Amino acid sequence: MIVVMKRGATPEEIQHMIRRVEELGLKAHPIYGTERTVIAAIGEKRDEYRQSLESGPGVAEVVPILAPYKVASREVKPESTVVRCGSLAVGNSHIGMIAGPCSVESEEQMISTARAVKRAGGTALRGGAFKPRTSPYAFQGMKEEGLKLLAAAREETGLVVVTEVVAAEDTDLVARYADVLQIGARNMQNYRLLESAGQTHKPVLLKRGAAATMDELLLAAEYILDTGNPNVMLCERGIRTFESHTRFTLPLASVPYLHERTHLPVVVDPSHGTGHSSLVTPMACAAIAAGADGVIVEVHPNPEMALSDGYQSLTFEQFGHMMALCRKMADAMGRQITINESVKKP
Repeated sequence: MIVVMKRGATPEEIQHMIRRVEELGLKAHPIYGTERTVIAAIGEKRDEYRQSLESGPGVAEVVPILAPYKVASREVKPESTVVRCGSLAVGNSHIGMIAGPCSVESEEQMISTARAVKRAGGTALRGGAFKPRTSPYAFQGMKEEGLKLLAAAREETGLVVVTEVVAAEDTDLVARYADVLQIGARNMQNYRLLESAGQTHKPVLLKRGAAATMDELLLAAEYILDTGNPNVMLCERGIRTFESHTRFTLPLASVPYLHERTHLPVVVDPSHGTGHSSLVTPMACAAIAAGADGVIVEVHPNPEMALSDGYQSLTFEQFGHMMALCRKMADAMGRQITINESVKKP
């Protein structure tokens, strides 16, 4: 249920209703909007408490939540959420640009990439310190040493660090170094990991599973939101289909579809979604045209020598070209790519 407070409801009335929801054995998720506050009451036997809650002070109405995902639904929060972390802003009219290598490989690689991403106007640096690979014999990442290199690149450039956490027991370690925790496609339904990441209260970038439906993606996000962490970004990274000309099929219709149903921002990953560096730039522009709130791409100083995913990684020059085209597309759509304030315009 949603307890919709009246316009002008006092803080005391709002706190009273939060306590009342909890007294009934339900979990209260207050959402403070620009015009009014709503309280999502989550739990079993909700409907039988409706009349009791409607009689509370400052309550305008109590309505059921029809969507299976409760806190993520626009029924609960009609206004779009903007996730902010340092210079990175994702959501509503803000477009965040996240870039970096698939895997952290060396200090020279990370520092040079971070400088190139910053120079081109990106505001967040991605890089995998822990790498879940299909083969157990493939490069698995530098782990904590890789996290230290990401932190050093942040110190050098001021870029927000986005990196993947692959196991619940690693969450605290990764959170010590990272600004944004990424949950990869393979772990989208690893519910203990989702809860663990949510409990850090750091922003979480949640990637869609390769065979996940929209409802499954939103219910996975619900696990994070249910910890009280509102800073969730959904990521469309392509799904597995019968088609073989690309690594995955990148369904950009999911962007406006998700915007209709959830207030959470939507990021698109054209690197994994296509698997070919030549397709990344046009699909990044197409993602922005479709309304994406952010783009995350793979960039490497020498893709030919990359330890993972070199075939879908952009060079520094290609990334700069992509950023220029994405700015034009954002301008055409009346939106704005978030600018790192430390980057001086010519």
